[in-house]
Amino acid sequence: MVSEPQQASLTADEVAARAGVSLELAKRLWRALGFPEVPDDEPFFDQQDVEAVDVLKSVVDAGVIDFDLSVNLARGMGQTMARLSDWEVSALLHREEQLKADGDGEARDPRAVVGAAVATAAEFSATFEDLLVYAWRRHLRAALARAEASTGAEDLGTTQLSVGFADIVSFTALSNTLTEEKIGDLVELFESRCADVVAVQRGRIIKSLGDSVLFVNDDPIAAYDTAEGIINVIGRDPRMPDVRVGLASGSVVTRLGDVFGPPVNMAARLTAVARRNRIIIDDATAALLPEDQFETRRLAARPVRGFGIVEPVAVRRH
Repeated sequence: MVSEPQQASLTADEVAARAGVSLELAKRLWRALGFPEVPDDEPFFDQQDVEAVDVLKSVVDAGVIDFDLSVNLARGMGQTMARLSDWEVSALLHREEQLKADGDGEARDPRAVVGAAVATAAEFSATFEDLLVYAWRRHLRAALARAEASTGAEDLGTTQLSVGFADIVSFTALSNTLTEEKIGDLVELFESRCADVVAVQRGRIIKSLGDSVLFVNDDPIAAYDTAEGIINVIGRDPRMPDVRVGLASGSVVTRLGDVFGPPVNMAARLTAVARRNRIIIDDATAALLPEDQFETRRLAARPVRGFGIVEPVAVRRH
């Protein structure tokens, strides 16, 4: 259960002393978690901050991980939790704003909306914490299983994947014609629909950028089905904008919860040459798709930034 916030009464020096670490190490962990740095003599902290530093210190002292790794993991945790917290608050505010709208559709006092969101967060935070730990454990097991499956690779940091990049067509121009609320609704619907399709095809969304999503699949056929599914739920819905999807396959580096490498860059570049509501793939993906199931057609050669002259491949099922 989440502990109740305590009154800030400790300085950074006092936190470090109580946790038995140097001030520099305590500040390094604090920065890694993504928290703003404060003057050393300002009473900004409480006992929970001491306990957090002490937890990391005890794991390092036990020899489970070294300090550099603890900082790396703390950075990932901090970035993830910061985004999750912003996501939660924006979702709560949007919900409360809708609930508290007057009959004529006009929003009520913003202070009342924020106050209601704060009260709702206080009610569900303890239960949500249990769900958070559950989801982390499930995802950790899945990540470890993927690591075990990739033990045949020359480098454990690399793996063979099909990478997909789905992009809303002309999003900038479209957003200029919409209200801020409509833009937010559009992005939320786009991301949620894409996430559902990716999950059904046993893939993973690596990141979302508002008007685009980057996803990966172990199987190129599943990657194609993911791309086709995104087009079906976005581009072929008359209430939604058109979308373009690029697919590329090959060896990628997995690091810091992200993926890097030529297939990632190629998938993103291919969306720039794809037609509306169409899938464009690279040669590597085309070679992996069974000829008895898919029809591929080379398109005219064209310059692709970072790759020179490339012949994209259009694809469809027989």
